[in-house]
Amino acid sequence: MTAESHNPWIVFAGAGSALIATSLLGVLLGRWLASRIAPRILERVAGGILLAISAALVWEVLG
Repeated sequence: MTAESHNPWIVFAGAGSALIATSLLGVLLGRWLASRIAPRILERVAGGILLAISAALVWEVLG
């Protein structure tokens, strides 16, 4: 992107803003979920999602 725009500071500002926005979204969503779902269930669901992602990545590498 920097090579195309010839303005690295704009690309840096955009990337930084995206990082801040996604982090804020993660924090707000996590706080909302934690107030509605028991921590043990959240841990199990997160573990299941991570296992599914891992299986999909292994499947892609081997396939």
